[in-house]
Amino acid sequence: MSTTESPERPAPEQAESPEPLEAAPVPAPRRSRRSLRRLTLAVALGLVAGTCAGYLVQAGRTPDKLPPLSQPTLAQAGGEGPGPLSAAQDHQVKADGDLRKLLLKKPGGTRANPNIESDDGWLDLTAYAELYTKPDRAFRELLGDEFRRAAITGWTESGNRTVEIRLVQFRQVEEQTAVDRAFYARTWAADDAHTRSWPLPGTGDGQFFVHDRPDSRFGSGYVAEAHAWRGDIAMEMWVVDTKPIPPARVRELARQQMERL
Repeated sequence: MSTTESPERPAPEQAESPEPLEAAPVPAPRRSRRSLRRLTLAVALGLVAGTCAGYLVQAGRTPDKLPPLSQPTLAQAGGEGPGPLSAAQDHQVKADGDLRKLLLKKPGGTRANPNIESDDGWLDLTAYAELYTKPDRAFRELLGDEFRRAAITGWTESGNRTVEIRLVQFRQVEEQTAVDRAFYARTWAADDAHTRSWPLPGTGDGQFFVHDRPDSRFGSGYVAEAHAWRGDIAMEMWVVDTKPIPPARVRELARQQMERL
């Protein structure tokens, strides 16, 4: 026999069936439907009466006094607290004013920089984009970067050394654009061969650069530059000369300009 087959089971013995019992009568319900309705109505009336009694008791009580809305005055530490910042100390007040007033003043004994084409010191979006080698692309990028306005100044020092400083302000609704612009400018400057760089004191990550090889884009002159930012303003500085530029001069000019922001 296969092991998968079930063994035969003996049939259960058949017991004799007893005599069938007579079914007992089912007792009839003791309450009628009318009695049930009366009981339900009484329960409902009792609940309503209890609720009304609760409202009457509450209405007869004297109302509790509510706590005062104002909080107790907190004691302050001794001494006078810091007062509001002055307009000279508040960066936002300075930045929202006339941006040209934050530019470094022209030193005495200097002449006009012939490369600056702004008559009033302002640069709109189109005029600022024209300073780039690809103005159309620069215009689109500046528009996306929430360009707000730009101010420019510059002069010609002894000999043929020219200085140009720009303050470029952004709205910064979506992004911190000023710090990004300064970062990219530093990256481009450092990528140029034969370039030395130093940190700009008091600016965090600001830097100034001296290019030791003449640049054909600037009339085959020697070029130095500085880039930093503060708040929503990016600072750009360019110094061009027919001979190598002392790093100390660039550092001092950039430091003085950043102190005004």
